[in-house]
Amino acid sequence: MTARKSGTASNRLSRREFAGLATATAVALTARPAAARARRLGNETIIGSGPHQFRVRHNFPQLPDSYTWQTTHNVAVDSAGNLYVIHEGQKDRKDHPAIFVFDPAGKFIRAFGSEFQGGGHGIEIRKEGDEEFLYVCGYQGVKAFAKMTPQGEIVWFRKAPMESGAYAAGEDISTKPSWNRQGFLPTNFAFLDDGGFLLADGYGAFKIHRYDKDAKWVSCFGGAGKGEGTFNTPHGIWIDRRPAADGSSREPTIVVCDRAHHTLQVFAMDGSYKETVAGFGLPANLDTWQNLMVVPELKACVTLLDEANKPVAQLGRAVERLDEVKNLRTLPDQWKDGEFVHPHDACFTPSGDIFVAEWVATGRVTKLERV
Repeated sequence: MTARKSGTASNRLSRREFAGLATATAVALTARPAAARARRLGNETIIGSGPHQFRVRHNFPQLPDSYTWQTTHNVAVDSAGNLYVIHEGQKDRKDHPAIFVFDPAGKFIRAFGSEFQGGGHGIEIRKEGDEEFLYVCGYQGVKAFAKMTPQGEIVWFRKAPMESGAYAAGEDISTKPSWNRQGFLPTNFAFLDDGGFLLADGYGAFKIHRYDKDAKWVSCFGGAGKGEGTFNTPHGIWIDRRPAADGSSREPTIVVCDRAHHTLQVFAMDGSYKETVAGFGLPANLDTWQNLMVVPELKACVTLLDEANKPVAQLGRAVERLDEVKNLRTLPDQWKDGEFVHPHDACFTPSGDIFVAEWVATGRVTKLERV
């Protein structure tokens, strides 16, 4: 992967268009270091190499019989080690909510989030004082974002920020999906040090919105374009606070997954463009732990970057199988142990393990346990 000064032009990637991009990033992907193959160690599957080896536990959290997955999207872990999974959900099944919670062993605890049925997408956890809160967003027929308690109580609920001037009239009222640059279809959050947050409108206006600690809109940047501060599906976002390689502190930056350009764009905290890191296969979201950044790529790979944003591991990479098996996401009997299909989100645990949620029809959440 290399840093460069502009993105690559391409049309907006919709979910329906995903399958047609099997060769769109072939040049960039072949330039990356070879990924270590999954291997068996007794009854276990191990992926990665060197200091970045992980035990693979596919389908780690188990739902009770009364529930089923409907396209898993994102994952988050609280301070007690509990796992929160948001899936798209079926809009007409309010008794089958969009958020499931599991204990550290993967045992089901509770379900909530009927407000996000039919569009459950982004979920992050933030500690505020002595309490933790969920920040949740939904796209498609939901088109909203909210702050919730870990038990599912709504603290506040917001729709499109009309004061930004980015949206068509009525977009803050309509629930009809609006796959255009005047629509609002939020995808993910990043948290600011002042108590505010950033919200990526990854499928709508392609804007990054800044809110204060009271969830009042402040400003935005980005929009549709070819790179260098504009986007083609700014799907994921994170504040990179990792130290420099020598351990010294450095200024935090905003990192945006410019998914359909297959890049990460890096910004100063005021939203001014700094650089582009190229060479991914539809990067979807981000998280950091110590000096590492994890990048789940919808093109069948989970990549780890060091503090210089250089790849140090490619986990479960199986890009070629997306060409070999048509519509692989709907065929779990053809998935291979130790390989990914469509990683959509990933998050670290405090100990450096990784949870991966995949955009597959039956839903799948994998735990990668650090060896």
